[in-house]
Amino acid sequence: MKVKIHRLLLNTAYPFIAVITLATALFLLVVRCSRISENKRLSSEQFTDLLTQVSDGWNAGDARKAADVFAEDAIYEEPPKKQYYQGQASIFEFFGGKKGLPRPMKMNWHHIAFNEQTQIGFGEYSFAMNKQYHGIATIKIKNKKIAVWREYQYESSMDWGTFSGEGNVSK
Repeated sequence: MKVKIHRLLLNTAYPFIAVITLATALFLLVVRCSRISENKRLSSEQFTDLLTQVSDGWNAGDARKAADVFAEDAIYEEPPKKQYYQGQASIFEFFGGKKGLPRPMKMNWHHIAFNEQTQIGFGEYSFAMNKQYHGIATIKIKNKKIAVWREYQYESSMDWGTFSGEGNVSK
């Protein structure tokens, strides 16, 4: 490649134009590659929409809707492997699968934050099914899907405002 470019510059009547042309082509290639990369990244708003899809799916008893936002090789974990599911199919079954769950789930997000550069975010939530929990999920995104979901939660009969000390705070 180096030899071909060098010959192009020597055999051109206007080497300056050849250099400008090559520089422009390289610039356009870099811009195109960065746009492709950006298209696979979530904005903060899209991250919130993703988490809302999970809670909407759980609240409606729709395991498919909730699981669809997870990557094929995603990990869902409550450390240290108290709950551990790997792969979208396994997560779908954990969420109820085709049969559904014997009891409905209830999920509310209270605070959501997302770093667009690192594609890592979190959400504070309340969750109820057999028992009620308040917790936080740390979420890593890859190619606009949840790659890792790590949750830390506490069982509590208190409402969110009392539990958090914030009164009645919502999103």
